Amino acid sequence: MNTHAQPMPRRKFIAMLGGGFIVAAGSGVTAFSLTRTPHEALAPWQEAGQYEEPRRFALSYAILAPNPHNLQPWLVDLSQPDVVTLLADPDRRLPETDPYDRQLTIGLGCFLELMRIAASVQGYQLDITLFPHGADQALIASRPVASVRFTQAGLPADPLFNSILERRSTKEPFDMGQQVDDIHIAALNPANERVRFSGTREPGQVEVLRALIWNAYQVEYLTRPKLQESIDVMRMGKAAINATPDGIDIGGMPLEGMLALGLITKAGLQTPGTVAYQTGLDMYETMFAATPAFVCLTTAGNSREDQIAAGQAWLRLNLLTTQHGMALHPVSQCLQEYEEMQTHYRQAHMLLAQSGETVQMLGRLGYAAAVAPTPRWRLDEKISIT
Repeated sequence: MNTHAQPMPRRKFIAMLGGGFIVAAGSGVTAFSLTRTPHEALAPWQEAGQYEEPRRFALSYAILAPNPHNLQPWLVDLSQPDVVTLLADPDRRLPETDPYDRQLTIGLGCFLELMRIAASVQGYQLDITLFPHGADQALIASRPVASVRFTQAGLPADPLFNSILERRSTKEPFDMGQQVDDIHIAALNPANERVRFSGTREPGQVEVLRALIWNAYQVEYLTRPKLQESIDVMRMGKAAINATPDGIDIGGMPLEGMLALGLITKAGLQTPGTVAYQTGLDMYETMFAATPAFVCLTTAGNSREDQIAAGQAWLRLNLLTTQHGMALHPVSQCLQEYEEMQTHYRQAHMLLAQSGETVQMLGRLGYAAAVAPTPRWRLDEKISIT
């Protein structure tokens, strides 16, 4: 978008989002839309499990784990037989919104748990030693995160394995006509002894939490360096997504058509007053309003080990929601530790934490139509050569 041009009228823009411009443009755009899937970036979802070597078999699933901004902050060293050494990629940090690498560490916990679940299918037990050279509370990328030894133990397969390829983080409005019951929430407890799980569908509590996550989102969106951090990792369009299959993917129709027409640009997304900028707010306001329930994970402390445990629990929670036909969307803004977020951070802890606890994860819970998987780097791109 030319940021010096007059903004497009909002009503016209919304009509285009609804697909009106596709009809008006005719069969050329229809044919264009059929070619917009970034198949190369999605190939790891089809390649999972296509390895005989046990470590690579498990890792081919682990790389599908949820993680902040889909930056996939993991590297693995396979130089020692039967061992996976997990490292944090220092180039995948989000220093503006995750200054202490807490969310990055949670993502690595998700990775470890998904690797453990996948290994169980082949009967392997994983002996995980966290932070074998000590945990660095400043920058997690400075030391190994875990040493993981594979031992054939004839274990039964974890039943959550069958939900791995269908697991999603569903960043969509949920179906407000389909009720979430207390029994549904209780069934999602990931049963991690280090993590306390809670959830609510009580209308008053849900209304307060909706307001909290929306207010926190606005702080991040309206604080220029924080918004810029997200814009910098956006991959806009099929070619960009295939070339760099991480970050925030902006693709599919009608977005691809709008990109082709110059209606969405990185410059527009960061410029107040443009349609693209305002749509980034409107989209999330609508999404957050369509939230029937919330789930939360807290820990007694906030050590690196606590954060890893929170990631392991979140991964299981996400697989459990998948198994039960539900949708889960992590909403992290109010839990971020930078200065401008402190009011909402304190409110989140007042509402969700018991004395001394740290709220590690908060998620929207409900029902929604299936969404597409997110792009991934292939496994070989994540193996560190030492």
